[in-house]
Amino acid sequence: MKFTALVIMIEDKKEEAVIKVAKDAGAGSVTILHGRSMGLKEKKVFFGLTLEENVSLLLFLLPARVSLKVMRVINKEFDLPNMDNSGVSFTIPLSHVVGLDMEEVHKFEDDIRHLL
Repeated sequence: MKFTALVIMIEDKKEEAVIKVAKDAGAGSVTILHGRSMGLKEKKVFFGLTLEENVSLLLFLLPARVSLKVMRVINKEFDLPNMDNSGVSFTIPLSHVVGLDMEEVHKFEDDIRHLL
């Protein structure tokens, strides 16, 4: 089974909703990292404080077929291409994966059988 890393960068306020949609589409566990977004445009300044939006980086390790399905559902549900760069999703192919929960791997196998 070939695995990919599905990475989704989204506004913090949409984190829970994106995770729910991803799990409903077949994703399993997720690793969540928090950070700040720094784009090309200058950030808003209010009383000397720079206002930067906090973002969540969601990392899913999924079989290639499942990751594409999850990515499509999230892109459609949250309209990522038209969000003024407040959301990005991409996949990274993985050549070696060690340490996955075997229960989750069996769930993926069952999900892939249903996709075929």
